[in-house]
Amino acid sequence: MLSFQIISTIRLGIKSLLLHKLRSALTMLGIIFGVCSVIAMLAIGEGASYAAQEEIKKLGSNNILIRSLKPPEAARQQASGGPGPRGMSLKYGLTYEDGARLQSTIPGVKRVVPMRIIRENVRFGRNEVPCQVIGTLPFYTEVTSVDLVRGRFLSDLDELHQNNVCVITTGLAQRLLPTEDPLQHSVKIDAFYYRIVGIIRETAKAEQRAQAGKMEGQPLDNNVYIPLSTSRTRFGEVLIRRTAGSFEAEEVQLHQVTVQLQDTAAVETADPQIRTLLKRFHDQNDYELVVPLELLRAAEATKRRFNIVLGSIAAISLLVGGIGIMNIMLANVTERTREIGVRRALGAKRRDITMQFLVETVVLSVGGGIIGVLVGMLTPVVVSMATEMKTIVTLWSVLVAFGISGAVGIIFGLYPARAAALLDPIEALRHE
Repeated sequence: MLSFQIISTIRLGIKSLLLHKLRSALTMLGIIFGVCSVIAMLAIGEGASYAAQEEIKKLGSNNILIRSLKPPEAARQQASGGPGPRGMSLKYGLTYEDGARLQSTIPGVKRVVPMRIIRENVRFGRNEVPCQVIGTLPFYTEVTSVDLVRGRFLSDLDELHQNNVCVITTGLAQRLLPTEDPLQHSVKIDAFYYRIVGIIRETAKAEQRAQAGKMEGQPLDNNVYIPLSTSRTRFGEVLIRRTAGSFEAEEVQLHQVTVQLQDTAAVETADPQIRTLLKRFHDQNDYELVVPLELLRAAEATKRRFNIVLGSIAAISLLVGGIGIMNIMLANVTERTREIGVRRALGAKRRDITMQFLVETVVLSVGGGIIGVLVGMLTPVVVSMATEMKTIVTLWSVLVAFGISGAVGIIFGLYPARAAALLDPIEALRHE
């Protein structure tokens, strides 16, 4: 009996709304746009945060990156007139001894991967591309996020015998050898030829590029990997960069050292120990530490704050939609005062009147919520297609938006429903 009464009340509420289709549709628009904006804005924020966190994860949450940094006073000196007296080079940055100390001294260290980054032009036939020549060890791929596409990476024998072999990125292979099989050819770097033994896929970071000088206008994935021992032998310890009318001579043994720890707990304890160790052997501020784990946690905290801000802004639309529902329902109560009086005279109780008007508001809000969810899930797809921006629609954002829309219907519909139920039946019958 009770369920039949509830169904009858719902049918009556829907019938009342259908008598004014346009007004009901316009009332639902506030809820539709509110739910849509909540889902869409959170999806855009989630996608942007995900993309940033993925870039940080590529650096490795178990890694600590140490980079050579030109001292501020040396940079000012070069900007004002060159590196120093003629024939002298600027010496700074990380050393091979630093790498050995980190491996043997810091607890929890799994691997230490040194890197030399040299800016050179790479040639094949008539093609010439400005690149970063990176000297490193064979287990570089085990520490960083790169995918071996074809061939192999550098081997221990290459490092031991200082072989003239190289591994290039997919982007460089397309630019340098667009119509050839790279694994069947060699490229010329400086005065030496290097046989291509492998192709890898990566996304080079601007932070890496800055170590070896600026390369404005050049793609970020123009990287060539050679054995570290070969790099020392072929290029020497002093790197000379010539420009129009001048040159810069710098002695940098290692441009970057990646320290891989056993786990994230070891990262937190190793960070201060590495800083203390390096400070002991470096008189000048010629290095910097990048801890991806800290960057990742900061990105996650920023994401949470970003979601709160976006959600709060979008929730205002739902609030406006709720006010619209209350306004329309109060007008309905005024218009249907005589109807309410007739129903009360025929035996309807206050809770019946309350339920009727409350059902109408819930139908408006839930119906608008369903449409808003559909539009809200479609909007991020359109945004991704139009802007190539990554968007992620999460289940919790859909549930929260829909739940709020239902709550808005109950909260903002309760007062008009209660006001209708409290009308005096005799006065309601007299209403014109």
